[in-house]
Amino acid sequence: MANLNGWHLVILLLVILLLFGAAKLPALAKSMGQSARVFKGEMKAMKEEDKPADDQASTVDSTSAAASAPRIDGTPDPKP
Repeated sequence: MANLNGWHLVILLLVILLLFGAAKLPALAKSMGQSARVFKGEMKAMKEEDKPADDQASTVDSTSAAASAPRIDGTPDPKP
């Protein structure tokens, strides 16, 4: 890819134009844009789903650590 220069890109664009035709290029670009938008939305949704799981794990760790820690005066905690 590093050896591509301006003429290579022009030839590549002409080949694409010949293969798909001028009428289909806008529809192709629109569908690619919609696909990218859907992909970004799904990635954002996956990140949002992971955040509560991470928050739950940190609260579980802190509550279990607090329950197993001895009291300041050295007496054990009463069982609930």
